[in-house]
Amino acid sequence: MKLYFTRHGKTQWNKEKRFQGMGGDSPLLSESYEEIKALGVYLKDVPFEKIYSSTSKRARDTAKGILSELRYPVEIIYTDDLRELGLGSLEGQKIEKIKKMHGENLHNLRHHLEKYDPTPFGAEPIMTAIERIETVVSTAVSEASKGPLLFVGHGAALTASIQHMVGEPLENLRKAGGLLNSSLTIVETTNPSDEFPYQMELWNDVHFLEKHQK
Repeated sequence: MKLYFTRHGKTQWNKEKRFQGMGGDSPLLSESYEEIKALGVYLKDVPFEKIYSSTSKRARDTAKGILSELRYPVEIIYTDDLRELGLGSLEGQKIEKIKKMHGENLHNLRHHLEKYDPTPFGAEPIMTAIERIETVVSTAVSEASKGPLLFVGHGAALTASIQHMVGEPLENLRKAGGLLNSSLTIVETTNPSDEFPYQMELWNDVHFLEKHQK
């Protein structure tokens, strides 16, 4: 069964380089709708069985934009468990400002999750986010007849969760970098018991967005 993953379109806070997180939810940029459409057109002939989306508006708008381009309309299932990593007091803050106060810890959040400490921010532990997303995915796989399935979520949480689902240890979850907005990642599971690890087929592809990017 093939599992498709995408990060929501670029938002105003992404443009302003602000932390967004589980609670922050700024609107998509106007140009993001064209990129979402391009992703939907690229996926239009994939016979998805279901789409699963974060309940955050930026993800819901992305999921609906993709669906509008698909040849085979399907149900979108919204779940809080696909929301972004909770960043506590970081949410809404400018990244450059936080770098000056928590440079090492912020570097760890970006590059070394095994060293990241969420407690100064009242934030969500990375494994808590991974576990809730993996539960959504494994349950969806177990309930699907044959797939494929599409999951619409967020950069930090999906990056870590997908890499964890394909068997990477905590220290390697950011090794391949973070997911880009409106990118496409595909993993596959052939295990009928939906157990991890899955197999990575495609990571962070954005070639279909080239003519829309400035």
